[in-house]
Amino acid sequence: MDDAGFQRWLDAYVEGWRTYDANAIGELFSRDVEYRYHPWDEPVRGRAPLVESWLEDRDEPDSWSAEYRPWLVSGEDAVAVGVSRYLAADGTVEREYHNVFLCRFDGDGRCREFTELFLRRSD
Repeated sequence: MDDAGFQRWLDAYVEGWRTYDANAIGELFSRDVEYRYHPWDEPVRGRAPLVESWLEDRDEPDSWSAEYRPWLVSGEDAVAVGVSRYLAADGTVEREYHNVFLCRFDGDGRCREFTELFLRRSD
C-alpha cells in the first residue's frame, strides 16, 4: 500500500458509505476482515457479516459529509485522519467528529484489519 492507493481506498470507503452498495462495500475488505467500530469492541469478523452490519444501520442520504486522508502508510499498515459531519435538514452541521482509522491491508489492496477511533467536537 502507498499513499495514493490508500487515498483511493479511502475515497471508495466514503462512496460505499454514500451508496450502501453491498458489492462496493465488500470489495473494500478481505474475506477474513476484522472490523472494529470502536477500539474496545469485539471485531465484526468476515466480509459478509461486515457488509450486513453496514447495511443494517444506514445514515440518510445527504445527512453527512466526510473527508479522510492518509496520515501514515508503512508497508501493509496505514493510518488515516479526517472529519465526519452530520448535517441538519438546512445543511448546517449538527455534529462533527475527528476520525482516525487504523488499517492493515492484504496483498490485493483490501483491508483485513480496521479500527475506527473518533472524538466528537465540543462546542
